[in-house]
Amino acid sequence: MSRQSPAAATAAADPPSPALPPGAELSRGGADPPAAEEDGEGEEEEEEEGEKEKEREKLPPLQSASSAAAGGLERGAKNQFSTFSNFITTINQKKEGTGSRSPPTQLGIPNIKSVRDLPPICLDVRQKQRVSIDTLPQELKAPIPPEPALPIRTKTVKDFQDDMEKAKSSGDWKAVHDFYSTTFDSFLEINAAFKRDANYPFNTIEDSGINAKFVNVVYDALLNTPQDVQKSVLKGIINGLLQEWKGPRTKDDLRAYCILLQNPQFSNTSTYVIYAHLLRQIAALTEADHHFLVHWSKKISQRRFKQLVDRLLQFISLRLFPAKPEEFPPMMKCTWWIPSATKVLALFNAANSLSGPPIISYTDFYNSTLDHIDLMEEYHNWQCYGNSHRFSFCQYPFIISIAAKKVIIQRDSEQQMISIARQSLVDKVSRRQKPDMNMLFLNVKVRRTHLVSDSLDELARKRADLKKKLKVTFVGEAGLDMGGLTKEWFLLLIRQIFHPDYGMFTYHKDSHCHWFSSFKCDNYSEFRLVGALMGLAVYNSITLDIRFPPCCYKKLLSPPIVPCDHNALIGICDVTLEDLVQIMPELAHGLSELLSYEGNVEEDFYSTFQVFQEEFGVIKSYNLKPNGDKIPVTNQNRKEYVQLYVDFLLNKSIYKQFAAFYYGFHSVCASYALLRERERERRPSL
Repeated sequence: MSRQSPAAATAAADPPSPALPPGAELSRGGADPPAAEEDGEGEEEEEEEGEKEKEREKLPPLQSASSAAAGGLERGAKNQFSTFSNFITTINQKKEGTGSRSPPTQLGIPNIKSVRDLPPICLDVRQKQRVSIDTLPQELKAPIPPEPALPIRTKTVKDFQDDMEKAKSSGDWKAVHDFYSTTFDSFLEINAAFKRDANYPFNTIEDSGINAKFVNVVYDALLNTPQDVQKSVLKGIINGLLQEWKGPRTKDDLRAYCILLQNPQFSNTSTYVIYAHLLRQIAALTEADHHFLVHWSKKISQRRFKQLVDRLLQFISLRLFPAKPEEFPPMMKCTWWIPSATKVLALFNAANSLSGPPIISYTDFYNSTLDHIDLMEEYHNWQCYGNSHRFSFCQYPFIISIAAKKVIIQRDSEQQMISIARQSLVDKVSRRQKPDMNMLFLNVKVRRTHLVSDSLDELARKRADLKKKLKVTFVGEAGLDMGGLTKEWFLLLIRQIFHPDYGMFTYHKDSHCHWFSSFKCDNYSEFRLVGALMGLAVYNSITLDIRFPPCCYKKLLSPPIVPCDHNALIGICDVTLEDLVQIMPELAHGLSELLSYEGNVEEDFYSTFQVFQEEFGVIKSYNLKPNGDKIPVTNQNRKEYVQLYVDFLLNKSIYKQFAAFYYGFHSVCASYALLRERERERRPSL
């Protein structure tokens, strides 16, 4: 389908009327009155105009609003390319021809034409809109319109399917054309057709009230209809987007947005202009409205959910690297396309994350096209302008592939190394001391016979140099470290520290991962060394043959920045049975069985809020709550028991060990680039 076809259909249906002068639409709120045909009528109109002018003089000045409106029209004339501009102009002229206009007292109220000049989508666009509305004088604020009653539409899925069969057999598509053109003509009509019960509000997050089966049948049949039917749908969507941009959204509006997003026509690049404006309106909704859309999206089937995500990813990719650049306007004139699409994609990512289990894999949100853009520029834009209006893909890390994130971390580490080395050189020269090449590296000298103790001493003495390039030397052995000695040092240290006899970590065969030993000790400095080693490995792009569970990374980001208050809790995060099953699957399975047990828990299990652990051959007991040894586990409190038990195993019993590990890791790897990764994406490196 060509981009001009919908415009042509519109223009053919409605002959154009004379264009209005610039600023007339927004300054008057409607069309100018027609010229008088008789002298008497002309005099009466002049008198009425004189009275209206006097009334307008009494209104408060609107200089900023009028200038903004004029600027918006000028931008619309320059920035909109022909297809969508023709649609809007023709539809506006049609509305003007009907004589509908707003009274002059509504000058400050945005009308449907303002859809062309929506603000760019950025992180705080909703806040900006709310502030601008709240600061208007009381007499200029638009009243919240009452929710209009829905038209009565009785067509069912079977009726529609019968109409489709008749149309295919007879070639007469009039009934189908009328259904599509009427259904998609406005948001009210969309709700009238697809809302399960027109009289019920459906204003909760649990139920959208959408007849999903009917929506799916209608969309599945749409691409098999003649071109004029498909054009009528696009024309109706434009009508809806123009008519519905009127301040606060109702739940019917949100339902319409949710339904329109599923339109398969938006997979065609010829519809991208309309699709972009739809995404823009959805991205600019309030946070409360987004909350509803997120929860409603969870109810979409897996196949169609994946189609929605793929469509958005394709939209972003083709806008970045268009196969036919002439199909789209210049990037400078539609910079809001990609931010709008990415923000809507974030809503689906949130819906996917809230679903248990996830609807689709988190890797399905990756956009491999982003691997070919300047990732470091994106990273620095986010790092430097994160709280401003400047868009960066790093604001939405779910869309960046793990390969791209590793590149960001590696290059960020290299730049930090260069910056630290340069600063050391400047400090040396400023003190008029002779520069030395060794000052550019983190030089670690160790004896093989005292590997752990020497490494601990070296890293403790050279904390200021931890972010320099690592260089290892074994005492008494000749050789230059070109990378091999560093890898050997890591290998030997890891092999010794993680050995079961060393007692620092426990290897769980069922999950094939290591976890912190809960054994108490007098000195936790070696855990700090291990944390520094993990940080050095990430910082120097070295992969270690050590597997930590995903919740380890979650704990490392609790909090993501080392707090200044040394008494603040660190490494404490919300943990569940899903986290425990990654470490101790058998124990997690037993606790899961306890939760689902249908008998009498208190009598059959005879347990209390007390757990036992063996430490160096001695059995020790710990209360999960005060007087836990006297509180039986029952059917009523077993969920609390399981949660406290998991929290004890993954947080409280290893708090000091993990705190030392946390400080060691962040002493080296305190990079904002790490915040952009998911916990699952860090597993191979740890």
